[in-house]
Amino acid sequence: MAAADPPPGPPTGPTLATAPDGNAPAGPAPAGTTLPGTGPAPAGTTLPGTGTSPAGTTPAGTTLPGTGIAPAGADDAPPRTLVASLSPDLREAAADLARADPETSAPVTASGLPEGISEQDLAALRRFAKVRAFMARHGSKLWWLHSAYAMTFGAFVVMYASKGYDNARWMVVLLGLGWLVLVMFFRLFGTGRGQKDKIKDTKSKVRFYVMTLALKNLFQSMLFFLVPFYYKTATFDSGSRFFVYALALLAVLSTVDVVFDQFLMRWKVPASAVYFFILFACLNLVLPALLPDTRTLITLLAAAAIAALVFFTMHVPIRNLLRPAWVLALLSFVAASVFGAYFARHVIPPVPMYIATGAVGPSLLPDGRLTMQVSKLHESLIQEMHALTDVVIPGGRGNNLYHVWRREGVAVQQGPVEPSGEPPPGTVRLKSTLRSFNLPSDISGQWTIDVVTEDDQLVGRVPFEVIR
Repeated sequence: MAAADPPPGPPTGPTLATAPDGNAPAGPAPAGTTLPGTGPAPAGTTLPGTGTSPAGTTPAGTTLPGTGIAPAGADDAPPRTLVASLSPDLREAAADLARADPETSAPVTASGLPEGISEQDLAALRRFAKVRAFMARHGSKLWWLHSAYAMTFGAFVVMYASKGYDNARWMVVLLGLGWLVLVMFFRLFGTGRGQKDKIKDTKSKVRFYVMTLALKNLFQSMLFFLVPFYYKTATFDSGSRFFVYALALLAVLSTVDVVFDQFLMRWKVPASAVYFFILFACLNLVLPALLPDTRTLITLLAAAAIAALVFFTMHVPIRNLLRPAWVLALLSFVAASVFGAYFARHVIPPVPMYIATGAVGPSLLPDGRLTMQVSKLHESLIQEMHALTDVVIPGGRGNNLYHVWRREGVAVQQGPVEPSGEPPPGTVRLKSTLRSFNLPSDISGQWTIDVVTEDDQLVGRVPFEVIR
C-alpha cells in the first residue's frame, strides 16, 4: 500500500513557494537564501513582494520601507541620524571632517556627510558651520582688526628698539628664524596659483595660517626694529631718505593682511626679494655690534654678500652647487650685489652712527665750547666759523670722520676734524673751523656742515644760513 501524501504545511527546506504567475516568491525567504538566478540577497534588501528584509540584515534604527516600524533590537543600538540635505557651510565642514581623519578615511556621501555619522558628530559640524558663517560675514573686519593689532605691535617694537643698540644682536635670531620659515613655507605650499591645490584639507589650512602668521610677526619685528635706527642716521634732504621710506613702507604693508597674504606669500620671488632687502638692512645694522670697530663700508659690503648668498640658495638647490656653472652663477650674483652696494653707499645710511647734536658759531670759549650757537647770522659777523658735532658711535671707532662745509650745495672746505672737549659717553665730539681765506666773495646763502666717513657715506648734516 502506497504511503499517504504528507499533509500540506509551511515549507521546511530551502525551496521557495512560487507565486501564481511563476515570477517571484510569494512569501518570506529565510536568512541567506539564494533566489533563483540572483545570488545572495544584500544586507537591508527587501525581497520582492514581501515587504521584509532577510533576517539580520537591516541596520539598527532604520525604518523599513512601507511599514513604519523598526526591526527588533533597534532600541538597543546606538542612535544614527541620516540627513538628506545640508547647507553649503555644513557640507564643506562635513567634507573637511572626512578628509581630516586619515585613520577612518570615511567616504563622503552625496549629501556631504560621511557615511554613518553620529548625532554627536553632526552637532559638532553644525557648531563649526556657525563659526564658518560668522567668519564669512565678518572676516574682513577681523582682518582689519588684526592689522590694527599688528600696527600696535610694531609701535611697541619701535619703542623697544629706541632703548639702545645693545638689543640689535637679537636680530640675528629673527633673521635665522625668518629664513627657515620662509624656505619651509614655499617648499610645502609652492608658489603662485598652485598653492590652492595644496591647501585643501583642514590640516594644510592650519599649517598655512600658522606659518604665514609666524612670517608676519617675524617680518614686522625686523622692519619696525630697523626703522628707528635708520631714521636717526638718515639725512632727509639727501638720497638716504629713500632707504628709510622703503623700510617704513614695507613695515606698514607687513601689517596689512590682504597685501601680505594675497601677494607677498603667494609668490616666491617677491617674498624672497623683500626678505633679501630686510636681511641686508639687518646685517648692515647688526654686524658692527658683532664686530666692533669695523669700517661701515666693510659691514655694508659683507651684508650685501651674505644677503645675496642666502637669496641665491632660496631659489637654487644646494646640490646644484656641485656643478661649476652654478658656482659661477653664485659668484657672479654675489659680486654684482657687492658692487651694487658699493655704488649705492651714498644713499644707504651708515648705521648705527648718527649725529646727536650739532651747532655752528663765530667764536670759541677757552674750553672749546661755542660762545653762541646760531642757525642764522649776518655776514658782517663772520670772520671765521666753527662747527661742533657730537657723533654717537655704538659700533666703535672704526671710521675716520670729516667735516665738509658747503654753500648752496657746493663744497667750500673739506678736511679731517679733531676731537674737542669731553663729549657724553659713547660719542665723539668733532670740531672744525672754516678759515677766512677759504670764504668765498659772496658768503650769503644756505650753508651746511656734512659729517661724512672716509668712504663718503653721509652720517648727518648741520644747516645754518648767512644773510646780508
